[in-house]
Amino acid sequence: MQPRAIRKTRQAPATPKRELRVVGKTRGRKDDANDGAPGLPIEPPFPAMEALPAAALPQGPEWQYEPKWDGFRCLVFRSGSDVKLQSKGGQPLGRYFPELVREVLRLKPQQFVLDGEIVIPVGKQLSFDDLLMRIHPAESRIRKLASETPALLLVFDLLVNEHGEPLLEHPLAERRLRLEAFARRFLAGDSIRLSPMTQDYRQARQWYQNIGGLDGIVAKRRDAPYEPGMRTGVMQKIKRLRTADCVVGGFRYASKGAVVGSLLLGLYGADGLLHHVGFTSSMAAAERKQLTRKLEALIRPPGFTGKAPGGLSRWSTKRSMEWEPLEPVLVAEVRFDHFTGGRFRHGTKFLRWRPDKSPRQCTMDQVRAESRSSLKLLGSF
Repeated sequence: MQPRAIRKTRQAPATPKRELRVVGKTRGRKDDANDGAPGLPIEPPFPAMEALPAAALPQGPEWQYEPKWDGFRCLVFRSGSDVKLQSKGGQPLGRYFPELVREVLRLKPQQFVLDGEIVIPVGKQLSFDDLLMRIHPAESRIRKLASETPALLLVFDLLVNEHGEPLLEHPLAERRLRLEAFARRFLAGDSIRLSPMTQDYRQARQWYQNIGGLDGIVAKRRDAPYEPGMRTGVMQKIKRLRTADCVVGGFRYASKGAVVGSLLLGLYGADGLLHHVGFTSSMAAAERKQLTRKLEALIRPPGFTGKAPGGLSRWSTKRSMEWEPLEPVLVAEVRFDHFTGGRFRHGTKFLRWRPDKSPRQCTMDQVRAESRSSLKLLGSF
């Protein structure tokens, strides 16, 4: 089904920040259908407006800044008792977050469309690992997780107001004012919150530099309309990137050819053991042959003395999971975005070798979460 656009606008396919892989069959569930919310001027599947990656925060009175939350983008459609939660990629999310569906139904307005982000707080931090656990085929498992680790919906845009009026063509500055008025209906302490915003560039820089757990900052032009599916310069994302010095505790050969495919990275824990924390595969192709010879001369078990690289899974092959242990003498500096659950969430970018660094200096202290939690931006955590 194509979205019912309010005005003619170029539409590009949405590019998901991360794909949600739905495990198992969910056919036949009413809340898994992507049928529209009757009575609304726009309906799912509807392409969310996208942000263009940028290297630095733009400056000027025409910009506003918002936290880039580390969660799942979510469009919320309500028409009477019908509630649909939709991911950025157009997938239904309602069955995975039943507690949010209930919270949406508790709101007094009977019709609206919101744009926001689903996050899960655990203690004083956000947990993306707990968020991923929700994408599960078993309803009983989802209900259990929803009770143990309830999600939050952080709202940052209003696309259709409570009168059924579409706001896509209105400038962001006006949509924000209307959203703030709408957010007064959010119940105190509930699971739907207004995501903060600032027009102060210095404040945005402090968020970027000092608040742990954020994915970065999103800068938005206040005079811009909401452009479904578009990725233009009127909305820019500046991601937080950090570096760490890691011990190369092993490597894997490339799937084709007898050259190194990826370096396996380790950090020393408080227990004195070298734990596997991730990998990097961004070495220059021209250097791989020479690097392979260097690594093969250092092959020594066990490589990692603590947590080691995982074994076979249903998505891997024996070839892809084989790895060679190395004597822990090489140190590589890598760039990463998130460290959760004892490892880098994504593959890291290799920056340089650090022959000046002792392997024993490569400790978990480098990847500890900052003391200031991103949840403090919401005021009640």
